Amino acid sequence: MNRNRTKSFWVAGAVALTAAAGAQAPNPSNDVPNPYRTVENHFKLPEGRSWGAISAVDIDKDGRSIWIAERCGGNSGCPTNPTVNPILLFDASGKLVRSFGAGMVMSPHGIHVDREGNVWVTDYSDNVPRPARGGAPAADGARGAGAAGGTGRAAGAGRGGGAARGTAPDAGGVTPQPAAGGRATTLPAAVPPAGRGAAGPVGAAAGATKGHQVFKFSPDGKLLMALGMPGGSNDVGYFYQPNDVLVAPNGDIFVAQGHGGANGRILKFDKNGKFVKHFGKAGPGPGEFNVPHALAMDSQGRIFVGDRGNNRVQLFDQEGKFLAEWKQFGRPSGVFIDKNDVIYVADSESDDNRNPGGLKRGIRIGNARDGKVTGLIPDPWTADPRPATTSPEGVAADAAGNVYGAEVTETNVKQYVKK
Repeated sequence: MNRNRTKSFWVAGAVALTAAAGAQAPNPSNDVPNPYRTVENHFKLPEGRSWGAISAVDIDKDGRSIWIAERCGGNSGCPTNPTVNPILLFDASGKLVRSFGAGMVMSPHGIHVDREGNVWVTDYSDNVPRPARGGAPAADGARGAGAAGGTGRAAGAGRGGGAARGTAPDAGGVTPQPAAGGRATTLPAAVPPAGRGAAGPVGAAAGATKGHQVFKFSPDGKLLMALGMPGGSNDVGYFYQPNDVLVAPNGDIFVAQGHGGANGRILKFDKNGKFVKHFGKAGPGPGEFNVPHALAMDSQGRIFVGDRGNNRVQLFDQEGKFLAEWKQFGRPSGVFIDKNDVIYVADSESDDNRNPGGLKRGIRIGNARDGKVTGLIPDPWTADPRPATTSPEGVAADAAGNVYGAEVTETNVKQYVKK
């Protein structure tokens, strides 16, 4: 393992600070090259449909096709557009191949394609009506967070919809049947939850019947598993605002929990959805989190967590042992690592208040082995004043090296190809 880091914390009985000669500085220059050109309107939506807010993008098992989960034409537009499919597959040319998930996913936030080609989506909101917020989400600390947790409940047949508990019919009229091993799991007590929004009820909203879950779909849209309970809860044992999901080569499932800052942690489940453990807690220290917004894994099996509120990427082994923190990639909203250990980090929020030091927003490209930053695709936003969130939140790169940036405020997905 290459442990050359400029400012890396390693835990080996005690936390040690190391500095390697010639390593990347923690706040590197913004003058690294941009080796990409921008392709606008690469993806073609059906006539009459427009993009909603997008933070979820990943590459299909084939290495060429692109999965995108968007919020049904708004920031949280799916509850009021129950016939719109939020999960979409496009071929390499940008043509829509298929879509599904109507009436099931309320506000897709993270997406992951596992080695078998199954599509995992996190749903970080619910179906309780709220005032329109527009394209730009509120600041992290004002979003609220409930208790963390999860339950493993698998579902059988049913395409493009259905109740995750396996009791209500889906959009096609098929009642999913619970699979073996799907059972509730009680997790350790979470820290006290913050309010929902600036002045809302604590934890999951009263009357919520959908949302705050993690879904596993087959490539053709069949629901295979749902973690958590529909609608979420502030009680122990349920998700509230899960941000991202990652499946290890052995099938273990990792979920990043906590969009509001109060309940940041990573939850680990086995391949059947049974809770195994959690690691991390709210805070700024090594192994602590303030909005763990994104997950990725390198060729060594290390887990990279985009710890956005703490302006860093943290590295862990699969048991949750803290390995390092990297601040040179900015304020990470999205993290993607390809098979060659090229790392792509989307910084959609850096500014002088939230991440002092002058780092520009954009997608930073680097080496996941040593943390060196080699390129920067700058924030495409040019208007002034600039919203709180611009530039991509989600990022992915296909086998040819083309990069895809999923934008929340701009409600778009841009393709970036090498010059």
